[in-house]
Amino acid sequence: MAEKTDYEALAANLLKAELKRKGVTYSQLVEKLAAIGIEEKEVNIRNKLARGKFTAAFLLQCFSAIGADSIRL
Repeated sequence: MAEKTDYEALAANLLKAELKRKGVTYSQLVEKLAAIGIEEKEVNIRNKLARGKFTAAFLLQCFSAIGADSIRL
């Protein structure tokens, strides 16, 4: 099984950090995504963030759902 690349880890850490800054739990993220028409399950979000494997579209959807308007690298 392949290890996470540095960029996969960076993407996951960016999203986790923004969730923490906004005080949004994975459960709340599921609700916020549903409000913008994105159906996800909490377990799927946990797995995506643990693996660091998700699309740029998913990252942008999450940022939009939680009201984050910028990404700091």
